[in-house]
Amino acid sequence: MSVWLNKPPRMPLPSPTRPTRLKDHVSATLRNPGSVRHFSMADWDLLIRQARNAGLLARVRHVLDQHNMVKHIPNEARWHFDAAATLADKQQLAVRWEMSQISQALVKLAIPVIVLKGGAYVMAALPAAAGRLFNDIDILVPREQLGPVEAALMLAGWNATGLSDYDQRYYRRWMHEIPPMQHIKRATVIDVHHAILPDTARYHPDSGKLRSRAVAVEGMPGVYVLSTEDRILHSATHLFHDGELPHGLRDLTDLDLLLREATEASDFWPRLTARADELQLSRSLSYALRYLRYFLDTPIPDSVFAALHAAAPNRLTLILMDAIFTRVLAPAHASCADVLTPAARLAAFVRAHWLRMPAHLLIPHLFHKAFIRSAPDNDVPKPA
Repeated sequence: MSVWLNKPPRMPLPSPTRPTRLKDHVSATLRNPGSVRHFSMADWDLLIRQARNAGLLARVRHVLDQHNMVKHIPNEARWHFDAAATLADKQQLAVRWEMSQISQALVKLAIPVIVLKGGAYVMAALPAAAGRLFNDIDILVPREQLGPVEAALMLAGWNATGLSDYDQRYYRRWMHEIPPMQHIKRATVIDVHHAILPDTARYHPDSGKLRSRAVAVEGMPGVYVLSTEDRILHSATHLFHDGELPHGLRDLTDLDLLLREATEASDFWPRLTARADELQLSRSLSYALRYLRYFLDTPIPDSVFAALHAAAPNRLTLILMDAIFTRVLAPAHASCADVLTPAARLAAFVRAHWLRMPAHLLIPHLFHKAFIRSAPDNDVPKPA
């Protein structure tokens, strides 16, 4: 508490400047929904293309609806938004159904099953569920229960996807999850985690601490979600430890919605920064808050950046990170890219793997993925 009460706030380093040459209509619309009043048909066309690539078409429609701006969508464009909203609603129903099936499959194990990320937003009925699209369902279980959990899910119809022998070993030896499991009939995918970062990663948030504050989901015995602070920290950590970010802006909007809801509690920011320090996740949080300001104008007090100052990178590192993340977190569309974007994506990929494992493991792994990739990998929805 001394950081907040006894020390004058230190100003954060200047935010990166938004380049005028790029047209990120998605972020601009989310920052200022009223701007669509002045959109031309070309602007609407570009917004739809960018938002679809970012997985945000349904969320953009939701935001426009909240601000009474849906009436400004031209008839020729509206069906794109309406179809995306219908799909998002259908997926939310599917997530609730799948979680009931997962809960039933694991009920005899009598263990807490914590649903993560987008599934958690749906199960906890959070604003961040609005317009959210899904690729899979992520759950967190105790490490010592991985074997029984996998066996129970297999009996219920989920099986490991067609990974190569190398990727199977990679997941089971180094990763914080077992290989993805896909249902034999419904084709839904579950990622079963025992931690939120690999054992070989530079940071080691204690999974036991995460489970200790988990909150029960009403009406679904045995199913939990992470606490308010922990779900924000997990979202930030996942975002800034992931080397492939086609939906990075979607995840950033998740964080924006989670934070805007959480700040209704007066003591939220001190609790968040203290928890980040406890879980060794302050650096990821500092990055998340910086780019939330940049892309979405999320209201974050300067005192929060002051509290995270010790964990923030130095100025030179931050300049490099700005060059990378202002590009890779933008919609994955040609209109949001420049000549440096491919290099930024490669840098983000290498950085994420560098954070996951030390050099003596990383170099052989990247060599194998680049040159010795086996045929089954081509059909895997989520390669290692």
